[in-house]
Amino acid sequence: MNRDLFARHRAVLPDWLALYYEDPLEITHGEGRHVWDTAGNKYLDFFGGILTTMTAHALPEVTKAVAEQAGRIIHSSTLYLNRPMVELAERVAQLSGIPDARVFFTTSGTEANDTALLLATAHRRSNTILAMRNSYHGRSFSSVGITGNRGWSPTSLSPLQTLYVHGGVRTRGPYAHLDDREFIDACVADLLDLLGHTRAPAALIAEPVQGVGGFTSPPDGLYAAFREVLHERGILWIADEVQTGWGRTGEHFWGWQAHGRSGPPDIVTFAKGIGNGMSVGGVVARAEIMNSLDANSISTFGGTQVTMAAALANLNHLLEHDLQGNARRVGGLLIERLRAIAAQVPHVREVRGRGLMIAVELTRPGTDEAAPEAASAVLEEARAGGLLVGKGGGHSTSVLRIAPPMSLTVAEAEEGAAILERALRSI
Repeated sequence: MNRDLFARHRAVLPDWLALYYEDPLEITHGEGRHVWDTAGNKYLDFFGGILTTMTAHALPEVTKAVAEQAGRIIHSSTLYLNRPMVELAERVAQLSGIPDARVFFTTSGTEANDTALLLATAHRRSNTILAMRNSYHGRSFSSVGITGNRGWSPTSLSPLQTLYVHGGVRTRGPYAHLDDREFIDACVADLLDLLGHTRAPAALIAEPVQGVGGFTSPPDGLYAAFREVLHERGILWIADEVQTGWGRTGEHFWGWQAHGRSGPPDIVTFAKGIGNGMSVGGVVARAEIMNSLDANSISTFGGTQVTMAAALANLNHLLEHDLQGNARRVGGLLIERLRAIAAQVPHVREVRGRGLMIAVELTRPGTDEAAPEAASAVLEEARAGGLLVGKGGGHSTSVLRIAPPMSLTVAEAEEGAAILERALRSI
């Protein structure tokens, strides 16, 4: 059955639409932290639809909210008042940490980042953007143009002038040998030097933890130090929280809060987990910035009633059950378990992460050279053992990405770690 579906997929969909596994997997249903395929095989899901299934598969509160809202009305567009959209916007604005916040809903993280770039460039009247090396911000024309990861940037054409700053990757690059304080100082010096060679940029866009790039992050405080430099020059800070938001990192509700010494970002983008699989994204910005557009705009599908109902139910569940705290506790145990395993596996260069956002970087033993074939082999072996994980990495890196639903139990974390251990030892 999968071979037939795969052949049909290849016949009608783009060649560049990536699929995992030599024998691609069709997932038919899920519950909690598990999913099943067409053959009835059960898998522990440690990737959650690329970090979208944030709370649990088939979460009763979300499915009930979707069904009830769909029974009333599914969609009307932003041209009409929309109670679920207003209610969710109120919650997000309050949680954002941004004063006098305004919220605009989109259908994806790509569209959210695209909107943030529009707002920043219009507000600042500049098309120059600062971005981080190894970054990923989506697949639209503008977001591809600022993405600092060659594997996900299919064109050099762009409506923006993009300048790339050091700092998103702590353990590679020219500053890797420095301690944390020296690392931050060197990155700030690089930023200051860069600003001396260009017209005033509109904004810096940065993921607090780089997602597609392999769950890499700078030392805490780097973006706070950048913010001081940017603020003096009126340059905006956009925090791309598409993968890091809603408490996934455990220590903070937003990834930017690890860099909050100099205040919140001017703009925050979000998506993925808030909808628990429904298509929800959005932008939070100070009113001065959000209201700076001098032409009309709407969103046909952003903020549609059924997705807003799902996101509200999902957010309520996350807060009421302290899933941020669970991510911190269970994620911490899982990271330590994986580090103990990694000490016995020569291919593992590093286990890193925060909360339930964990990476295992693989290299050829005794070197810093990427081992993509090893990552693919572990991915296949983990699936055979009943575990689904993701892949990632940027320049010359190969990384396993682990991001289960935030309701993961200790027993499930142990089960997943045991399967991953067997897969790693099989390389």
